[in-house]
Amino acid sequence: MAEQNKSIMTDEILNTEYNNVGELFGIGELEKATRGMSPLKKAMFINRVARSVNTSRRSRAEMEKFFKQLPKHVKGELLKGGVRLADFTIYSTKLITSKTIKMFEPQDDKEVGVRNISNAKLPKNMVFLVSGIYLLTGKSADLNDPEANKAINFRSVSSIPALCNGEFSLKANKKQIIPENQSIRRFATDNDQTVPVGYYKLDNPRLIRDEELIEFTVELGTMFNIPKEQFIYVGLDGTGTTP
Repeated sequence: MAEQNKSIMTDEILNTEYNNVGELFGIGELEKATRGMSPLKKAMFINRVARSVNTSRRSRAEMEKFFKQLPKHVKGELLKGGVRLADFTIYSTKLITSKTIKMFEPQDDKEVGVRNISNAKLPKNMVFLVSGIYLLTGKSADLNDPEANKAINFRSVSSIPALCNGEFSLKANKKQIIPENQSIRRFATDNDQTVPVGYYKLDNPRLIRDEELIEFTVELGTMFNIPKEQFIYVGLDGTGTTP
């Protein structure tokens, strides 16, 4: 049985779609897998493990660098194909009603056009690497109509000076991903043709694990000249695990 399990794991490693498999499988498991191999198969195995993570691109390559930090149960699901890596954007919209706007809250429910996670947490077995962030703003045509609030044309934060001059922070499980007092002007990318409008690429991507509380907070210095129908859109963009 042990030899059969070893053979199955060896085949999984040789045929995996992922790079950086050394971190995904673990050094101990890789060492076990090579015991008793023929020279040819061992050479194939070592060549596969040695492939550079740089063959992947953008947030997927960044996620593969974080394989070592993945929870054990998520690694297991990746290995057996229960979950796979996928492009993903976690988003939420909120009406500006005060100087402090919490974009993800425990009482929030998932609703198309409003947000795509519930309770401010990722579901079981979903781990997400935040590679970049979108922050946009828009005005509802009719604040009292829920349908109108789902049909907002979100645009650059530069259109609302009080918002653009505010600050933001991002936490997961009470740990800072982006420290407090960060200027929202990072998202005023109107004159930068190299990135989408309202997009901030993180130089230091961070992992959010399943069932951890996500907190994205916007702090304003003033509500001056902010229309009562004004909403904020935040999108955490990157790579996540999905069935």
